[in-house]
Amino acid sequence: MDATFMLTPSPPFRLDLTVWALRRRPDNIVDRWEDGTYRRALVIENQPVEIAVTQIGPPDVPLLQVKATADQLPAEIEPAVTDFIDWTLGIHRDLTGFYHLAEQDVILDLLADRFRGMRPPRYPSLFECLVNAVACQQVTLTLGIRLLNRLVERHGIPVGSDVVARAFPRPEDLADVAPESLRDLQFSRQKARAVVELAQAYVSGAFDPRELNTLDDEAAVARLIELRGIGRWSAEYALLRGMGRLEVFPGDDVGARKNLRNWLDIAGPLDYDGVHQTLERWEPYAGLVYLHLLLDRLAGAGYVEGNGVS
Repeated sequence: MDATFMLTPSPPFRLDLTVWALRRRPDNIVDRWEDGTYRRALVIENQPVEIAVTQIGPPDVPLLQVKATADQLPAEIEPAVTDFIDWTLGIHRDLTGFYHLAEQDVILDLLADRFRGMRPPRYPSLFECLVNAVACQQVTLTLGIRLLNRLVERHGIPVGSDVVARAFPRPEDLADVAPESLRDLQFSRQKARAVVELAQAYVSGAFDPRELNTLDDEAAVARLIELRGIGRWSAEYALLRGMGRLEVFPGDDVGARKNLRNWLDIAGPLDYDGVHQTLERWEPYAGLVYLHLLLDRLAGAGYVEGNGVS
């Protein structure tokens, strides 16, 4: 069964840039980009569903065609998928303030204009974001993505008989998993324990992500690092990538520091404080700088094409 409907993002919008800022690597099997279409499996009302999103209008007059497919479509499929796309792809997030700031700064304006139309994506849930952060700690991003792929292949709920379309595991899918079984997927002992304990904290109610909504950034980081396996980098990553706090630049992110140094042609190393001192001029949009620099790196690798590039 399938259902098709249309969504209209606020302009400018580019689906390709937004999806790549979310997926980060070409071998990500959760957030897939196939021939101009974004595909992802979700669990809606306990039913596995695959969505396919295609942009059929230009960035200045954007229009998205959305198709949802499942063996049995949930009754409220259209509003549920709409909410997912609105949150995850940020199709209505207002970046007017960021673009206005960029217009006053030649360096930032060049970067912002090159990737105009990207909306800051967010993971569908803070749980998924935190598991991503744990998997990617102290390893290359490519290896972290491979760990996550194995987790999804083992514990993700498939859509019908599709071996590719699997939803990212929910807390209840991982809470009863033995940490040692994740070792088979090449998770370290510490990471395996952190993932399972995080799932258990969600299921038991020991951690409720909604409590973070009332906390400022500093207090939210302090609460998150109480969780096993979550340090300052993971907590700040979660604020930006899981909650959409665009003022947050994860200052301990080694790759992001390198991107920042290369962009600004900074000769010496940057420590945590140096990162934030460098970014003061672009407050409160340090997180958007982070995402634009990620796209700049992906463009350099040939995965995306910026505006004005033929």
